Amino acid sequence: MTENQPPTSPAAGDAGGYDAVVLAGGAARRLGGADKPGVRVGGRALLDRVLAACADARTTVVVADPRPTARPVTWAREEPPGGGPLAALAAGLQHTAADRVLVLSADLPFLDGRTVDRLLSTLDTAGEEDEGGADGVVLTDPTGRDQPLVAAYRARHLHRTFASLGTEHGGLTGLPLRLLTAALNLTRISDPVASFDCDTWDDIATARARIREHGHVLDEWISAVKDELGIDLEVDTGVLLDLARDAAHGVARPAAPLTTFLVGYAAARAGGSPEAVAEASRKAAALAQRWAEEDAADNDAKPAPATDPRPDAG
Repeated sequence: MTENQPPTSPAAGDAGGYDAVVLAGGAARRLGGADKPGVRVGGRALLDRVLAACADARTTVVVADPRPTARPVTWAREEPPGGGPLAALAAGLQHTAADRVLVLSADLPFLDGRTVDRLLSTLDTAGEEDEGGADGVVLTDPTGRDQPLVAAYRARHLHRTFASLGTEHGGLTGLPLRLLTAALNLTRISDPVASFDCDTWDDIATARARIREHGHVLDEWISAVKDELGIDLEVDTGVLLDLARDAAHGVARPAAPLTTFLVGYAAARAGGSPEAVAEASRKAAALAQRWAEEDAADNDAKPAPATDPRPDAG
């Protein structure tokens, strides 16, 4: 689903929220020119994985040619196209209005909402520039290298720096990101997982393998299913797994998937909230428990098989 939202003025910023700018228009030369934002990891396009991490942004701007996405975004493009990350970021920034801007690349398979919250909360506690605080907070990779496209910035400092660099260099086309980070007072936080980006096919293979590891596969699958079905709902998967186990053991194995389906249907009819899911799960689990107790009681009440008094004919 895509959407072209009208640009808003930076003067309308609201310190209580944040906007996101996602850069997704690179050439992906190290991937042989493949459509990197559309490459799937864990069944989801890399771009959609990044968009899920910043789902609560007030406005999300993707700097690239428009394409289908899992949720509505605002599309922007640097002029001329292919002008580099600094020009792309400046183009995306023109469509934002919040005081805080989250800046992301579209090739971060392990970025999640917790990392986004950490970037923004660190920026909030870093203080203002006139208090000796930070203009932005950037993630660093395991080697300590800055990842300026996994960062949260104060929008006014980005506007000021872009204006200064544009005047000094006659424009932003072709300028490297290091000119931006060198001009800002930055706080750095480390996250070796969230900072992992996919530049090569080996990186893609590594990301796909990690997602299929035992400790990650269930969460990844649930996230992929919710994206595919357009469901924005936090559910206690432990409750549903316990319910499936009770239905399988207390009734019959095929009862597990059928019961969880019926619970979802009932929860949707009741409004579709996490509380509705929990209540439907509770009722179904209690029913499965009663079913199992009846079966156990019936087995206990059955008389022992009678011994055949006839001699063994053999």
